[in-house]
Amino acid sequence: MKMSGARMLLECLKREGVDTIFGLPGGAVLPIYDVLYDFEGLRHILVRQEAAAGHAAEGYSRTTGKVGVCLVTSGPAATNLVTALQDALMDSIPIVAFTGQVPTHLIGNDAFQEADNVGITRPATKHNFLVKDGKDLGPIIREAFHLASTGRPGPVHVDLPKDILVKEAELIWPERVHMRSYNPNYDGHPGQIKKAARSIVRAKRPVLYVGGGVISSDAHAELLELAELTQIPVTTTLMGLGAFPSAHPLSLEMLGMHGTYYANMAVHHSDVLLAIGARFDDRVTGRVDAFAPSAEIVHVDIDPSSISKNIKVDVPIVGDCRRVLRALVEAVREELHAEVPQAVREGRKQWQAQIAEWREKFPLRYDWTDDVIKPQYVVQEVSRLTGGEAFMVTGVGQHQMWAAQYYRFKHPRMWCTSGGLGTMGYGLPTAMGVQAAHPGRLVVNVDGDGSFAMNSQELATCFTEHLPVKTVIMNNNGHGMVRQWQRIIYKERYCAIDLPGIPDWVKLAEAYGCVGLRVTRPSEVGPAIEKMLATPAPVVLDVIVDKDECVFPMVPAGGANTDMILVAPTREVREKAAKSQTGF
Repeated sequence: MKMSGARMLLECLKREGVDTIFGLPGGAVLPIYDVLYDFEGLRHILVRQEAAAGHAAEGYSRTTGKVGVCLVTSGPAATNLVTALQDALMDSIPIVAFTGQVPTHLIGNDAFQEADNVGITRPATKHNFLVKDGKDLGPIIREAFHLASTGRPGPVHVDLPKDILVKEAELIWPERVHMRSYNPNYDGHPGQIKKAARSIVRAKRPVLYVGGGVISSDAHAELLELAELTQIPVTTTLMGLGAFPSAHPLSLEMLGMHGTYYANMAVHHSDVLLAIGARFDDRVTGRVDAFAPSAEIVHVDIDPSSISKNIKVDVPIVGDCRRVLRALVEAVREELHAEVPQAVREGRKQWQAQIAEWREKFPLRYDWTDDVIKPQYVVQEVSRLTGGEAFMVTGVGQHQMWAAQYYRFKHPRMWCTSGGLGTMGYGLPTAMGVQAAHPGRLVVNVDGDGSFAMNSQELATCFTEHLPVKTVIMNNNGHGMVRQWQRIIYKERYCAIDLPGIPDWVKLAEAYGCVGLRVTRPSEVGPAIEKMLATPAPVVLDVIVDKDECVFPMVPAGGANTDMILVAPTREVREKAAKSQTGF
């Protein structure tokens, strides 16, 4: 049976199990929206700006494990989407993005709203397609979803010329996808797994370093089994939060630039570091020549290009985290049948005692005051009042780090943040995608006034689409993380950071049909959060926090993770940090 390319697209999406599309119409994709008018089984959520469609698809995907889908028109709509595509690429989030394009005979003629979508998005996607014939649409969509969701997940882009959407063709739907040049390896090499198991069992100072790959592969149960079997402490990256319970006795919480003192020290002094689904990002390693200098490094990752890319590893294992961890647990059990040397057992006891000492002496901390709201306290109250059961989303900035440090994570796939790209404005649209995927569940977006301003127009989407996202704005009247760097690194030469209370977030929320609340004193925080959580509508809670509060610990750029700044630095420390400055 022949059908238009537009109908074929929607039929293919339905066959892929898609139930929600985030998008914004325009001339090149109007044939799709015309079919969508009476097409059953697909919900369309109308965003106010195209990047928001991509971020919403990310939130949907991150918390469901399914491929997120967004649809925008040609030209500026496609270029607006690029930021979300790059964000998804950096954080390995599987989305398929459809863009409109001018008719095929006009491509290259500088037609109205034409852009080289394929060329522009090529470096920002795992793969992209330009559909040149309607009969190819089914196979291309099949391949797009396969590529997005397999191997190292990521965004895939499909460009749709308008004439392809209008012309009729036969729907070709391959039941299986076979791509000769694309064959991800899922099962780790047995010899390497056995070698890793032997190193783990004989290590005196082992650490598990866990990234977002564990969440992408749903390997949290296997991770917990390995950690408890071996009694190895676990630290996670920003993207790995939720893969291991924060309250677990073996949890070291987050490592890296704003990680805990005890996580960074444990990694630095480890003799075996088992990295699982992590890519040794510069925010994790600090100065690479000083990262885990005495450790034998085992690296498990689905992406072979990530192994030894930033840090040379000793035992590379290419494979799916879940499958490799299952095999590793069995290999470790076999190794444990042999007698563990007394020196190893004694070394482990000393290691546990050392970590406990670091944890006791240098916990996460901040100075309390009855007069000014501390942002860390706000996160603690959100964590307490939600019981750790909320879907947590953040923008990018100081608030993001405080949320990562002070929220008590219990479950995987309940944390969304922009890790690799650090995209300000990510929070609200991503939270919309999470809420659309989980109606009736609590979704909290912790944001900063600078970050929230970049996509605050999506409050209109929250209201019209009945997405009761709760946003907590840590309002310090400026770009707080930039202020912190200018204070510590640039000798308090503050420039272009102030946002002096404009707009009024309560009034803006109300203008968009949402509920606006504001608190200015610590005693008001708990009751306001309770009211926010009990309100069955989108809420913006404007929390006026201490503008001079900094995120600590902090590893200055160019420094090793052992160079952590734990408190507001003296002038001498600031001058030393300025000399070592090599980048944000």
